[in-house]
Amino acid sequence: MTLAPVLTAEEALAYGLVAIPSVSGQEGEAVTWLVDQMTALGLTAHVDEAGNAVGVLGTGTPQTVLLGHIDTVPGDLPVRVEGGMLHGRGAVDAKGALAAFVSAAARLARRGNLRGQIVVVGCVEEEASSSKGAHHALTEYTPDFCIVGEPSDWRRVTLGYKGSLRLRARLSVPCGHSAHQRQTAAETMVAFWQRVEGWAADLTGHAARAFDQLQPTLLHLNTASDGLTETAAAELHLRLPPAHPPGPVLEGLRELAADLPDLTLEVVGQCAAFQTDRTSPLVRTFTRAIRAQGEQPGLVLKTGTADLNVVGPVWGCPAVAYGPGDAALDHTPHEHLCLAEYGRAVDVLEAALTELHR
Repeated sequence: MTLAPVLTAEEALAYGLVAIPSVSGQEGEAVTWLVDQMTALGLTAHVDEAGNAVGVLGTGTPQTVLLGHIDTVPGDLPVRVEGGMLHGRGAVDAKGALAAFVSAAARLARRGNLRGQIVVVGCVEEEASSSKGAHHALTEYTPDFCIVGEPSDWRRVTLGYKGSLRLRARLSVPCGHSAHQRQTAAETMVAFWQRVEGWAADLTGHAARAFDQLQPTLLHLNTASDGLTETAAAELHLRLPPAHPPGPVLEGLRELAADLPDLTLEVVGQCAAFQTDRTSPLVRTFTRAIRAQGEQPGLVLKTGTADLNVVGPVWGCPAVAYGPGDAALDHTPHEHLCLAEYGRAVDVLEAALTELHR
């Protein structure tokens, strides 16, 4: 017989959230469960028009929005606690951060005497190109501070993320015999991809930091034939540095394909890079909170993309990303979160929110 792990109430919140599957577009059960949990913890909670889980504490200003995401990428991983680690899809990316947000807000709810308002948003479809939940939140709030929930290690604060351009490329050529000199649809697509790689390397390969490099990835490549026409379809994902926003990059890619009239490029999703100032008052608040826990804070820039890219430029308030966990475990079969680290992150968030709202 396997005994159930002994968890604190805050750890049980993270465990319960991870235990409910919530792949992008299928978040409903997890959203309803989290709304019920937030209500029980003293927040005024509801499901908004986009399907986000929202919990509100207090009124007025300052307003701090804690913007996490409740969806995950696919992957059925057994949920368990073993050796102080919470295993399961979403434990790191990023239900651990979202549960830490709720736990920290609940601590403030129990203490009372809150100045202003804290809003916890568990966004849907962050892992999809739509970022549906974050785009809806843009229209609902005008915060003074924003904290986005993403794994950074509890001792580190994320100042920015690279931008993103995701494309579908497609081309068709007449069928022909493989014994004859011709370029197949697959070969033509591969040749275009090699152009993209070379172009990106020429453009930014000299940059010392990965954050400043244009990084293309070939996600998918498929071919098909109906006996008359061969078709090749590919999905490309380019991580964009601050100096190269989506528009000019897309224009450059179209120029690379100028001599391939049958090749089409369809934009699936795009956003520019975002970076906040390391001297921001929110950054200083976090560094004080981490030092109070006896650790030296780190400030990092990430090569991925997050909802910080969506809300940061529009809200224009001090904004960072923070959360427990090792981002190298994102989307992997080995995803797990150290529960001790999760607890330290809740402590840091409680201290930071207390300073912002005292």
